Amino acid sequence: MFEFTIHNTDNYARVGSFKTPHGEIITPIFAPVGTQATVKAVTPAQLEELSASMVLANTYHLYLRPGDELVAKLGGLHHFMQWQKPILTDSGGFQVFSLTDMRKIDEDGVTFKSHIDGSTHRLTPEKSIAIQENLGADIIMAFDECAPPNDMAYSKEAMIRTHMWAERCIKAKKRNDQALFGIVQGGVFADLREESARVISSMGFPGHAIGGLSVGESKKDMYHTIEVVNAVLPPKKPRYLMGVGTIEDLIEGVWRGIDIFDCVLPTRLARHNAAMTRYGRLNVMNASFATDEKPLDKECQCYTCQHFSRAYLRHLIVAKEMLAATLLSIHNIHTLIHLTTDMRLAIQNKTFDSYAKEALTIYRSKKTQ
Repeated sequence: MFEFTIHNTDNYARVGSFKTPHGEIITPIFAPVGTQATVKAVTPAQLEELSASMVLANTYHLYLRPGDELVAKLGGLHHFMQWQKPILTDSGGFQVFSLTDMRKIDEDGVTFKSHIDGSTHRLTPEKSIAIQENLGADIIMAFDECAPPNDMAYSKEAMIRTHMWAERCIKAKKRNDQALFGIVQGGVFADLREESARVISSMGFPGHAIGGLSVGESKKDMYHTIEVVNAVLPPKKPRYLMGVGTIEDLIEGVWRGIDIFDCVLPTRLARHNAAMTRYGRLNVMNASFATDEKPLDKECQCYTCQHFSRAYLRHLIVAKEMLAATLLSIHNIHTLIHLTTDMRLAIQNKTFDSYAKEALTIYRSKKTQ
């Protein structure tokens, strides 16, 4: 069922397809994040209009509220959130390890306190898989430990635990209609990343994720780590770069052979009055936009840019209208999805190198249009 086919390549960049029970994913792909079974400020119908083909939901948050067992009783995540295309759930590991003072790690798993009410919970590889099976996503993730990227001693400990926990996740998995991806860890240390990629790729997962990046390391370290890991991972399986979602990083990632991206950035920036464009970010609260009749991006075909001016969007923000977040989210999500479409076309035409160089030059120039 979970077949990955590579259709076109241009050096390391590739166009592929991955079959799931809820449809085929064409890669490279950007998946908007619906942390609590909703992409913030955007309806499922609007996501359809934006040509989103997969969304990510959060295991940690849905376990705490409303509860994975309730979601299962109500027909699973697809029915619960009324999204009939593929869904990916993370393992909950990143959120748990982000709690720092509110969690305790041991070889078996993690004990943590809920950020909602302070109640105590236990998350193990087996529990993570059980929760994700209740939620019913098409792609689920092995439980991993995400360490600070520049701490070598901790990165090695976390990597070893991640490998042990990956084996336990494989044994715990019962459903055949979900693809379980393994996660490569190891901080920014090439030897650890190579070791992790070898170990994880030897376990027979149908796809692999690169975790523990975009958490404070430099861009140079991120891109080098991708190169190190992808040199080891089997090329005929999809590669997922977790939690990465800037225009620059998507282009650099595809250039190095990444297939799947997700990030909260498009909707988070929208809620903070920022628009993502080919020329960099726009702060829509900028006073100069108060009378600006231009759209956010004159070449953008999204609903927001086809109908509304910068002046109107700024007015919505000043007036604290909810529509501001929706219109900016629509634009930002469209920008990243359209970017992946353009990259696929460039790969198919064997022009990705020149496309990427030009796109990055424009983006890094930061010239507001």
